[in-house]
This record gives sequence, structure tokens and C-alpha cells, in this order.
Amino acid sequence: MSVNITSIKTFSNGIWQGDNPLDFAFPLLIVQTTLVFVVSRLLAFLLKPLRQPKVIAEILGGILMGPSAFGRNQEYMRRIFPKWSTPILESLASIGLLFFLFLVGLELDLSSLRRSGRRALGIAVAGISLPFILGNIIAFVLRKTIDGADKVGYIQYIVFMGVALSITAFPVLARILAELKLLTTRVGETAMAAAALNDLAAWILLALAISLTGNGSGGTHKSPLIAIWVLLSSVAFVAFMMVFIRPAMKWVARQCSPEHDTVNEAYMCLTLVGVMVSGLITDLIGIHAIFGAFVFGLTIPKGGEFAQRLIERIEDFVTGLLLPLYFASSGLKTNISKINGVEAWGLLVLVITVACGGKIIGTFVVAMLCRIPARESLTLGVLMNTKGLVELVVLNIGKEKKVLNDEVFAILVLMALFTTFMTTPTVLVIYKPARNNISSSSYSGNRNRRLQPASESFKDELRILACIHGLGNIPSLVNLIESTRSVNKSRLKLYIMHLVELTERSSSIVMVQRLQKNGFPFINRFWRGELHDRVAVAFQAYSQLRRVSVRTTTAISALPMMHEDICHVAEDKSVAMIILPFHKQWKKTNGDDEVDDLGHSWREVNQRVLKDAPCSVALLVDRGFGGGFQKTPGPTANVEKRVCVIFFGGPDDREALELGGRMAEHPAVQVTILRFIEKEGIENNGVMLQPSPNKCGEESYSFSTSLMNREKEKVIPSLSLIYVATYTYVIHAC
Repeated sequence: MSVNITSIKTFSNGIWQGDNPLDFAFPLLIVQTTLVFVVSRLLAFLLKPLRQPKVIAEILGGILMGPSAFGRNQEYMRRIFPKWSTPILESLASIGLLFFLFLVGLELDLSSLRRSGRRALGIAVAGISLPFILGNIIAFVLRKTIDGADKVGYIQYIVFMGVALSITAFPVLARILAELKLLTTRVGETAMAAAALNDLAAWILLALAISLTGNGSGGTHKSPLIAIWVLLSSVAFVAFMMVFIRPAMKWVARQCSPEHDTVNEAYMCLTLVGVMVSGLITDLIGIHAIFGAFVFGLTIPKGGEFAQRLIERIEDFVTGLLLPLYFASSGLKTNISKINGVEAWGLLVLVITVACGGKIIGTFVVAMLCRIPARESLTLGVLMNTKGLVELVVLNIGKEKKVLNDEVFAILVLMALFTTFMTTPTVLVIYKPARNNISSSSYSGNRNRRLQPASESFKDELRILACIHGLGNIPSLVNLIESTRSVNKSRLKLYIMHLVELTERSSSIVMVQRLQKNGFPFINRFWRGELHDRVAVAFQAYSQLRRVSVRTTTAISALPMMHEDICHVAEDKSVAMIILPFHKQWKKTNGDDEVDDLGHSWREVNQRVLKDAPCSVALLVDRGFGGGFQKTPGPTANVEKRVCVIFFGGPDDREALELGGRMAEHPAVQVTILRFIEKEGIENNGVMLQPSPNKCGEESYSFSTSLMNREKEKVIPSLSLIYVATYTYVIHAC
């Protein structure tokens, strides 16, 4: 039944007045959006054990909701995705795509591309050239084999096929690397730089393809001057954005810097409007609206807080709700049943083989010439073979321009799906970084490093790894380390590790790029940033005394695996103690107590470190009492800190006692030891503290016990220190 779209109303009068909401635009759009969201999230949950990126679930969801699966039911298509609703759905999806490409431009840092070096440039060129050449061969085969494919001009066809096979999806690759914890390895850095260069080249080639295509199959009859005007206009637009708009956005970013207390909402709204205006201009030029949004994203400064705040404002709404609609609209155009017969499926296998072979072989050969080890070179080839959303954008534009018919479109969509799906499991098989070779069991089996004097390996130098969540942890950490700084004992070497959660969010990817990474978790004495500057100021007195050596480190990882990085650095640097910040922090605000709770996930990070650490672990609880050392005290300074060590016995208490001993050597610290002993003549009735199986579970808290040597505990270590006061309390056994 044909429907006049001009007669479609936006809102219904309700079911009580006899209206079917699915016959009206807005209620139907809500149903479509909800269905797309539920299906994509369900598939993402099912594919999570396979560690697949979310884009795989969204592509699959779009195909399932289209004519390839659910769409075989004509009633379903007539009710849920009628033809008159397609322009409405695609318009909303295009808005999501527009802002997503703006986010992609935000992720691409042009200055980092200039620093990528010849290695990344060579890999990018090889990753484009060989697949593009092979794509021309595939285009010749498809035009001779598939009916209707030869109706399009040969130049337009080979350009689209070359772009489709040579492209690397930078956003999807970044999230795969984040999931595999390779984002800050040497392989990850090289892959990101090469993919960024590949992405820029692919957009240029796609703009060329669109300008050559014109209005579709009839584009071959149009004057070649039109393509030249489109290209010249595109170059002029990019030049205008970089020469005039980029400095203007730098000025806007400075107005929204942390020095200003509030961010003017007008600047945020102006930027969002700029995305749409840029898209409109490139659409008027004749390339595509997404190019304008992408170029506008490139003009935003990457180093400050402005880009971060922009991403936080729009990322969830765009990537979580609007972008899946684009995959759904693509799925509605994908009909796998068009791939019919042995010959068609053979062409699919050929396209997949050529696409994978061109990318992997080209990248592998150049990487080997750059003296990258064979395993890493092969891994780079597999990573550069990642397709995804950008591939779908190319294919959809090709279908809109009538360059690709239904069968070729379906073949290339399945090729993109397969090449992206194979990336994660293939990389897991062929590449395992050295840091992952140290398992949790090896950590837990090597817990010999302690603060106690028996550890002769730390006689000359004591190494401590102190972790922080942010700037708020620095004051309490400074107080603790200053109290611990020994005058007479071993020299203190301190590693400050900033714990940064790594997610698939664009904000997380931008943050990683901004940190100037080097290694995983990277340890870089030349790393600069706000946190590094604050740490440097906090420990400036230590460097003058030359009794404390400070190195800053950063661990960027997903929370379920954050403990691996902490334990890895503790093992690699042979530290005697790890200091972890408590997941809650108290502070005074206008006389009232406020608690900053980072959540249960950070608490689990601490629990895993306590379980697997190769050394002693201290948990630093900041109650927000403030205070601190106003100066570096001398031998005659007055006591400014009073520390109490409670000693019951056991290895943990003896570690705390040794730490208290180091504190007691500080001229501004007074240590009080409270020792509890059992009263002689009273026998223990056998009561022992243990977890209740009925009320509590292992998920809610951790519980540990240790065996005590009663004879050894009777002798407290000798602490011939100046400011130590020892008190003994008798415990009456019940």
C-alpha cells in the first residue's frame, strides 16, 4: 500500500481515540530507536566474552533488523520499518553520524601525526597502496561477473572499491587496542599513528570518489569540470578551516580553560552549531556533510580541557543512542539473500581474501623493513585490517551514488564485518606483550620483599610505589612520605603512579594521546602535565636533600586489569611496599564532612592488589584532617606529627612496626607504640574471628588470617629511637 508522506502526522491522538501510534512519525521513531538500542545492547552483551568491539554488535544488529533476517516477515517491515519512515530515520541517524565524525576529528591529533615518524608513514602508505591496487583488480572482476555492475563508470567504480578495501577504521582500532590493553605499547602507538594517517588519506580519496561520481550512474555524462570545481572547493574549505577557524577555536578553548571558574555555555552551543554549519557547507560543495564535521573536529585544540568537556557533553548521547540508528539504516539496505549461488559466495571469499591479504602483507613487509620483530609486524598487519563504521560510511555513500548495487553492497558489508571480527582473536593468538607473561600466580608466589630489616636487599635503598587517583591524593601522600623519610637508614626511591581508567569512550582515547605515552604502563621522566607539575612541586624539597629520588609513572588500564599493571611495576622495580589510596576520601567543606566515593570498582582494584602483590601493601585512608609539614625540619625542630602504631603481632603488624621505626627517625615525628599481649595464666577458649557464610559473601568484603609464632611475638624488635614511646596493654582472654 503506497503512502503519501506529506499526509503523515507527527503525533497521534492516542489509542483511546482509535489511532495506531505506529502510523505516526514520532511514536514510530521512538519504537524504532528503542528496538535498535535493545538489539544492539543485547548483541554487545553476548559478544562481550569474545572481546569484540561494540561496532560489531551494532553492525550485526542492523543486518538482523533488515531484510536479511527479521525483514523477511513482511508484516514486521510494514509495521516497524515502513518505507515512508526511512527518510525520518536516516535524517536522525545522519545527525548522529555527523557528530560522531566530529568526535573522530577530535580524536585525531594532527601534531602527533607530525611526530609519528617515517615508520608509521611507511606502514600507512603500504597499508593503503597495496589494497588499493588489489581493489582495482577486484573491481574489474566484479564488473565482469555481477549483473549491473558495469553500468557505472570504470573510474568511479575502481576508486570506490579501492577505498573500501584500503581503509582502516581509526575509531574502531583505538577501541580494540584499548580492550586488548595495547593502546600504549609500541605496537599500539605505531598502529594508532599509521591508522590516523590512513584515515586522513581515505577521507581524501573518498572526497575524490564522490566528486568523480557526481549524481550516480549518470555522472559519467556530466562535464569533468564539475569534479574539478568540487575538488577545488573542498581544498578551499579545508584551507579556510585551518587558517581562520582553527585560531578562532584556540581562542574559544582558552576562554574555557581551567583558569576560568565557569564555562560559558554560549561557546559550547556555538561549537555544536559550527559542526552542523560545516556539514551544511560541504554538502553544498557536493562531497558530503560528514566531511565538514570531521574537518571542524580537527580544528579543535587537543591539549586543553575544552575538547574533553565537549566530548563529555555529547559522547554518550551520540554513540549510545543516535549512532546505532545509522547501523540500523545500513542494515535495512543490506540484503544477504542477494548473495545467491556458489559464484556469488565465491566472490565474497575472494573479496575477503584480497582485503585481508593486501592489508596484512603490505603492512608486514614494510614493518619488517623498519626492523620491527616479525610477531609485532604481523600484529600490525592484522590491526591495520580493521574496518567498521568508516567502511560503512564509504559503502553507504557508494550505494547512494548508485555506484554499488545491492549484491556488491552486501558483499562488502560482510567483508567489513568479518575483517573487524577477526582482529581481536587473531591478535590474542599471535601477540602477547612481555608484561602479560607475568601471571597473578607468579606475583602471589613471590612475596619476599618486605620493609623488615631481614630484607638485606633494601639495606642501601628502599623503593616504594605510591599510587594516586588524582591531584586530591597528593597532600596526604606527601605527608606520609615525608614522615617516612629516614635520616639514618636506606635512601628512599619513590615511584608515583597515576592510575587512569581506560574505557572505549572517546574521552579516554583523547586523554591517552594527550599524555605523550611511552610504554605500558609508561615510565617517563620527561612526561609533562598538570599532575606532573604538582608532584614536582610537592617533592621539590626532597630533591634538594637528595635523600628521596622521585619518578612519575602512569598506568592507563581498564579497572578489572589495573592491578596487573600495579603488580607489574612493583615486580619490575623491585619495590618493598605499595601504597594504595582508599576508594573513599573525606574532606571538610564549610565545616561539614564530605565523602568522595570512587565506587566499588576501585575498591576491587585494591583488593586484587592486596591478593596478588609481590611485596607489602599499605592502604592510605585520607580522613581529611589536613595539616602538613610547613618546612623541611632540622634536627632541633619541634614535633609536628604524632603517629600511633598498634601492635598485636603477626607479619602485618611487624611491617607496620618497621614503618613506624622509619618514621621515628624523622626529627618532626613522634611515634607511640601500643603493644597488646595476652595475660599469662588465662587460656584461650578457642573462639576465632571468621566470616559468616550466611550473612556475608566473598563479593562484599575480603577476609584474611595469618599464623603467628607466639615465641617470636614475645620479643618486640629493638627500636632505639629518640621519639618512641612504648605502651603495653594486657588482653584478657574471654
